[in-house]
Amino acid sequence: MTAPAGGTGGAPPRRGRVDVAALQTVRRPSAAELRRRLPRLLGGLGIIAFGTALMVRSELGLSPYEALHQGVSFNTPLTIGQASILVGALAMLAWIPLRQRPGLGTVVNVVGVGLMVDAWLLVPWVPTGLGARLAVNVVGVVTIGLGIGLYIGAGLGPGPRDGLLTGLALRGVPLWVTRGVLEVSSLALGWWLGGTIGVGTVLFAVAVPFLVQYSARWSVGVAAPRPGTAP
Repeated sequence: MTAPAGGTGGAPPRRGRVDVAALQTVRRPSAAELRRRLPRLLGGLGIIAFGTALMVRSELGLSPYEALHQGVSFNTPLTIGQASILVGALAMLAWIPLRQRPGLGTVVNVVGVGLMVDAWLLVPWVPTGLGARLAVNVVGVVTIGLGIGLYIGAGLGPGPRDGLLTGLALRGVPLWVTRGVLEVSSLALGWWLGGTIGVGTVLFAVAVPFLVQYSARWSVGVAAPRPGTAP
């Protein structure tokens, strides 16, 4: 993730907003930095994987990207986690012409989330009844939103699609255009391949941005060095 323009002398972020400058990727973290940041990264990605597995089990709709991964798994020998790893790796290939550089968190994101989703889905449990399925889906959405904020706030590297957003934004493409194209195309392709689209998909789109905002704000504060300590 490229450091945002504007330096550090600007006005402080408004209450409820994340300090964007604090989200820049730490390329060569010291041992002290890793002790502060790595638990947020691993915890956040683990939470994302757990929430994704809950949404899969509810069968009431997935996020656009997970619908794509599920659709790929329905039409290949791959599991949904393996499909996630494959799609993430392909997305990172697009970083090359954009001159984006991955961080430690990027690699862990691509590989770790897919493996953990598959591990959670090995648990032989499926909710029964519409009420239980809806509750599981809602918990999954909330969990994913909080997990995304944690790993972003760790500052150890963007996810594979976030790197595309950043790279294209630096070349003048508005973030909303890139995000819209990626999510709509993933959703459409996932639906075409048989991925689960439903109320959970809508809930994800509405709730997750707000959950990420506040979770990332907390994570940035925790990952920041305390006054008087060496970075």
